[in-house]
Amino acid sequence: MASLYNVKIEQLKGVGKKRGELFNKLGIYSVGELLEFYPRSYEDWTTSENLLTANHGDAVCVKGQVVTPIKNGFTKTGKYISKLEVFDGENTMEVVFFNNRYISSMLKYGETYSFYGKISRTLNGVQMIAPEFSQKDSDNIHPIYNLTAGLTNRMVSNAVKQAITMLPEKLNDPLPENLREKFSLCNLRFAIENIHFPKDNNSLETARKRLITEELLVLNLGLRQLKNHQRENNTNIVKKDFSQEFENLLPFPLTNAQKRAISDCVKDVMNREVTLNRLVQGDVGSGKTAVAASLAYTVIKNGMQVAFMAPTELLAEQHYKTFVNFFKNTDINVSMLTGSLKQSEKDKVRDAVQKGEIQIVVGTHALITDKTQFYNLGLVVTDEQHRFGVSQRAKLLSKGNNPHLLVMSATPIPRTLGLIIYGDLDISIIDELPPGRQKIDTLLIGEDKRQRALGFIKQEVLKGRQAYIVCPLVEEGEMELASAEEYAAELMLNYFQDIPVGILHGKMKAQDKERVMKQFSDNELKILVATVVIEVGIDVPNATIMMIENAERFGLSQLHQLRGRVGRGKEKSYCILVSNYNYGTSFERLKTMCTTSDGFKIADADLKLRGPGDFFGSRQHGLPQLNISSFADTKSLELSQKIADYVMADSHNLLDDNYRGLKSKILRLFVNTGNSTLN
Repeated sequence: MASLYNVKIEQLKGVGKKRGELFNKLGIYSVGELLEFYPRSYEDWTTSENLLTANHGDAVCVKGQVVTPIKNGFTKTGKYISKLEVFDGENTMEVVFFNNRYISSMLKYGETYSFYGKISRTLNGVQMIAPEFSQKDSDNIHPIYNLTAGLTNRMVSNAVKQAITMLPEKLNDPLPENLREKFSLCNLRFAIENIHFPKDNNSLETARKRLITEELLVLNLGLRQLKNHQRENNTNIVKKDFSQEFENLLPFPLTNAQKRAISDCVKDVMNREVTLNRLVQGDVGSGKTAVAASLAYTVIKNGMQVAFMAPTELLAEQHYKTFVNFFKNTDINVSMLTGSLKQSEKDKVRDAVQKGEIQIVVGTHALITDKTQFYNLGLVVTDEQHRFGVSQRAKLLSKGNNPHLLVMSATPIPRTLGLIIYGDLDISIIDELPPGRQKIDTLLIGEDKRQRALGFIKQEVLKGRQAYIVCPLVEEGEMELASAEEYAAELMLNYFQDIPVGILHGKMKAQDKERVMKQFSDNELKILVATVVIEVGIDVPNATIMMIENAERFGLSQLHQLRGRVGRGKEKSYCILVSNYNYGTSFERLKTMCTTSDGFKIADADLKLRGPGDFFGSRQHGLPQLNISSFADTKSLELSQKIADYVMADSHNLLDDNYRGLKSKILRLFVNTGNSTLN
């Protein structure tokens, strides 16, 4: 099949140059890619649904006789409309077509047809609008593909049929026969034929299991290979551990979990065999930054530099201040490099970094530009890693000679998903909060209780406390600035007339954000009305209330991050979720927030109820695009992990002839996402 990736899509009969460009829009450039362009859904024509039991909104096949002549006419808005009645042997259904003047010649009174479409239950009975229909005894499952303007489902389907005929008679299967037998997986030809044109539902499920498992296996093995490549040759060996010396500088004790994480990191950087490649994962407020600072201190004391990259300027500024505070009684120079700095300031910082005069530089994407060069980069730290692409991380690592890598994340990831997202990293989990962290009471209220909640916020503010109010989440295309400012104006006018209120949103200039944050941090502003920009980056111990509007529109993990902005001081803290959803999945999700503060339990609930999207957000997370599998499919993730263990035990570097096909699939997948490391 590998040779079909070299056959251009326009070489198929009936495709040509013009239609080929439409396929290109779908990411299909070759016949091989077309065969991996799997249907998004299917129309099951194999079973005729009984009209009495068919549910409203279900897409079903109904076999019935046309029992009335077709009535043609016009709607009030001038649309041409055709109506007829169909009898399935027990019940009658009305079938309606709009703007199709040929229906009268296509459907004949007294004849029997199969109709496929969505069932609507109205006051007048059962209805199906504009269904597909066929007079043949249709016993097929029809594939439905994602399309682009100018391409029909029939065009794609016909192209796929042609592509299947081009498969070589002796098809090399990337999964060896013994592996398929051991894990009950079908061969590749059966999978390709039945994912596109299933013989029956069992064949479809068999094909899906094979292709999903293979895709996740290729991803899993690729990440393991990446890990092995990245962990070769520790050229930045740390000879002396300075973590105890750093701990003595701190005005607070470290938790046992922090000490364990620091110990894991130090062992890695002192290991002659491999470089550090580790994720430190912990809940909001668990003290991950202190772990990173301790390791940075040891690396710097051994004569190397440290680069710390954060996803936003807000977070970079927060970490910069934290590191300055940690290292204030040492000879370590800390600097910041972000896009908003004046060019002269950037040049000055870059010059000092290149000369080795700055030991630790905290920044955003400005760190990975070609202009930024290091004297002796020994450690790279990235925060909220799932917000960066793998290629961005690789670019920063290329600034040194195989530097150590430490990744921090406050987003709890379920174990099965973590194996994929962080498959190329060792993991240390900080499962203990520092002493003094307050338990946060989480309350779920309807919009009818909002006024009462705002009154409670006012009482707290009059006691000297501060509060965050997260704006209603704006829809895509709405102006974030307008939404935040209008909402803040309404609050100031109707509820907080004599109370200083600040506004913070993503469209503000960096210096304006800094000014507002400083005013809030200095207690000059009592209430901060903000968008989700405050999910990371602000630490104000005096803030005791987090109120979140439209809470149902957020993922649980994001709500958990927002909640972690309060409860950082000595006073009792509260998180108020405002939502009118009092039933269904959204309600169940929000109730989870009220019953647990364990980030990992929340992450598991989010994965089950909402899928994996919330862990990635809208940013590119650096993983290859999946064609058929889903990170929410924990059963398949676990199976692929099990098979990956088996394969690695059998052939550690996949050099065995049996795994040549798997190796080439891994290379194709990872080279396409900018990871040339596996070449």
